[in-house]
This record gives sequence, structure tokens and C-alpha cells, in this order.
Amino acid sequence: MDKTRLGIGLVVVVLLLQTLATLVWGADATLTGIALAFNAVAAVSAFLFVRRGGQAAWVVAGWCAGFFGWHVLGLGELAGWWTTGLDSAFVVGGGFQVSVAYQAVLATAAGFAVHLLLPRQRQVSET
Repeated sequence: MDKTRLGIGLVVVVLLLQTLATLVWGADATLTGIALAFNAVAAVSAFLFVRRGGQAAWVVAGWCAGFFGWHVLGLGELAGWWTTGLDSAFVVGGGFQVSVAYQAVLATAAGFAVHLLLPRQRQVSET
């Protein structure tokens, strides 16, 4: 499996988990709506990326970077490193340990997706 397919697979996993968690444990109607809208736009971006044969990977990588930042923000909120006032948005399943695990797994998956999807410069050897 090549890195682009693996990256898109991670994007799909992140989107599915986030959408499921939002629908099941959404605490606030406004945050739920915003989360679902962001997930929908990211899903469309990922779909278009796949249809175009891997062109414009930076768009999908940008969405994943945003998801990475959101889940890192959630981890910091749950750890008490900072206070954003969005603590209810980061609690999943009503439990602290489940929430921390969820935020850590999704931050890691989104971070790896960014790493896998960003275009690389090819090394040109001088011979």
C-alpha cells in the first residue's frame, strides 16, 4: 500500500470516528453542527482528492492539520495545560480516560495523515 492510500485511509478513519463521536456524544447543538459541517467539507475534499488522482494533496493535508490541532487542543484542555472553555466539546463518552484516549488516537492519526499526504520533493542526483 502506498503512502497516499494509507493517508486517505487515515483521513477516512478520522472523519468517521469524529462524525460518530459528534452524533453520539455531541453536548452542544451549535458545536455539533459546526463539527458536522467541517467533517462534511473535509470528506468532500478527500473525495475530490481521490477522484483527481492525488492532485492537490495540500488541501486534504490542511484539513488533517486542522483536525490534528483540534485534538491536540482537546488533549491540552483535558490535561489542564490550558483552558479554552470548550471542555464539553472534548469529553467523549462521559469519561475522562476514554476522552483522553480518543483525543490522543485522533491527533496521532491526523498527524500521520498530514505526514503521508504532503507532497515530497524528489531528490535529483547529480551524475
